[in-house]
Amino acid sequence: MLFVLKRIGVSVLLVWVVATIVFLAIRMVPGDPATILLSQGGVAPDPAAVAQLRIQLGLNQPLGMQYVADMHRLLVGDLGQSLQDQTPVAGEILRRLPRTLELIGAAAVLAVLLGLPAGLLAAIRRGGAFDRIASWLAAVALAVPIFVVGTLMVAIFAQGLHWAPAGGYVSFARHPLRHLELLAMPAATIAIGLAAILFRMTRAAVLDVSMRDYIRTARAKGVAPRRILARHVLRNALMPIVTVLALNLGSLLGGTVLVEYVFNWPGLSGLLVDAVNARDYPEVQGVVLVISVLFVALNLVVDLLYALLDPRVRHG
Repeated sequence: MLFVLKRIGVSVLLVWVVATIVFLAIRMVPGDPATILLSQGGVAPDPAAVAQLRIQLGLNQPLGMQYVADMHRLLVGDLGQSLQDQTPVAGEILRRLPRTLELIGAAAVLAVLLGLPAGLLAAIRRGGAFDRIASWLAAVALAVPIFVVGTLMVAIFAQGLHWAPAGGYVSFARHPLRHLELLAMPAATIAIGLAAILFRMTRAAVLDVSMRDYIRTARAKGVAPRRILARHVLRNALMPIVTVLALNLGSLLGGTVLVEYVFNWPGLSGLLVDAVNARDYPEVQGVVLVISVLFVALNLVVDLLYALLDPRVRHG
């Protein structure tokens, strides 16, 4: 129980640190939000109107007062209102977040189904034809940028073969089949790189564990190879694999912007880019804070899984 409380305390502290860094960083970006909001057609806005809007938005207050007000709102669960249209930031995030989570979740499932078995088979057949081919494909997948993969998939499967739509979004409730068709290519685009990472991590972890003394002892005692693989090798190899998967999923929360752009998927990353361009402080802080909370939560889950897989972690 003490282990869990410590991890939760560290997680809360990390969220506060991230919120503080984002508050300061966004205000260091050149450009005044009031001026940007009132600028139309490249014409400079009236200085009096800019000053009045700054007062309305609270941007005229000292930085310390703005920080205290922002932290107080966050403590009560209020992410503020968008500077662009005065709509609640939390509402827009809640509308877009499930789309990004669905995209990442589908990609993670595909990556696990492809990367883990391939990595395990490559480790078992080390140096064989499958190992060499799979390792080469993984290296290529990691070398090609994700937006290039997405563009190639659109060119080949949408424009060339006409197997899937090029992009867009339809809710699952409105048209389930169409929704899955639109989800397939962006999820596969993300899954390719993630599967390559999981493949290499699984292969390396399984080979490393297979060389340990207790595995050699089990083999010398005549324990069946499948039993050794299932009860000893895989269980001990899972810890680094779970860590790599969690860290990459956390990174994808804010890193799917190129995929969402290529496939016109209206997720959270697109909202973040639009908010940064508009200097919409509350919206930027809200999106980054939500991403940070999810990332910290993933790391907390990994810590708890570590404790479950290896009881020594709880007493470390």
